[in-house]
Amino acid sequence: MYRTGNTPPLLADLVDMDSPAAVLDEVLFIMTLITPQMDPTRLTNAFNFAAGLYGGRWPGERECNTGFHDFRHITDTFLAMARLIHGAILNGHMLNEKQIYAGLVSALLHDAGYIQDADDGDGTGAKYTTVHVQRSMDFVQRYGQRYGLTQSEIPDCRQMILCTDLGIDIPSLSFSSPRVELLGKLLGCADLIGQMADRIYLEKLFYLYREFEEGKVLDYADEMDLLAKTLSFFPAIERRINEQLGGAHQLAKAHFAARWNISRNLYQETIAKQRRYLEFILSHPDCDPEKFLRRKNIVAQLIRRVKA
Repeated sequence: MYRTGNTPPLLADLVDMDSPAAVLDEVLFIMTLITPQMDPTRLTNAFNFAAGLYGGRWPGERECNTGFHDFRHITDTFLAMARLIHGAILNGHMLNEKQIYAGLVSALLHDAGYIQDADDGDGTGAKYTTVHVQRSMDFVQRYGQRYGLTQSEIPDCRQMILCTDLGIDIPSLSFSSPRVELLGKLLGCADLIGQMADRIYLEKLFYLYREFEEGKVLDYADEMDLLAKTLSFFPAIERRINEQLGGAHQLAKAHFAARWNISRNLYQETIAKQRRYLEFILSHPDCDPEKFLRRKNIVAQLIRRVKA
């Protein structure tokens, strides 16, 4: 996928994000850059467990049915987390293999709280929007050992996942160690930049509106209102990353330089491009979202479904 010639590469050129297998392969490669002797088996098994969970292949759990917080969001976050961990190590932070593994498992499970129990047939997992972080932490408590986490690592993973809660004041948290704090901040950042740099992020906001509607997050009148208010979300998230998460997004630049010989932060560039395009869309009075947001036919399908 990597472009050649004089065309500057885009983030989407590096890895096929439509392919979970391609994401796993890239994360495993990044791990060899960190720890060349690493055995990929445990991380591969954890990834496959998560894929099975989201695909409805776990006894006692339903298939993921939230369009925004789906397995693609998990792979977006998983890859962003691996890149930030690599960048952190290149910048002199010390993390051992067990800590890196715990951080990556936390990325795989940070939104497991949207998954419904098998006997929960009421609505979708979106109804858990306001409590999904706590449910994700509880999921790790129940199933962490299945992912190869020790009893001492499970509380650390729960703390890392807590850092993805936008309502949490990170500096007020008490972490078990500076390394767990670092990994928590990396995960909080990976969750945000992974989703906002996804090439179908703006289209997926139409799914997010439906999740908010079911989850009783009543801040938005309709999809277009959510799009409009997302403009203020961009600077708010930038402030959170800088003030609460230690500016962790900057660590991606070292990764891209070492992995791809690209001396730019492709996450920042892509998110800025998303923001500019959203401004362009909203500059058109009474704009038709189907005209401007056409990737994967997401918006058109949702609009047709409503009209039907």
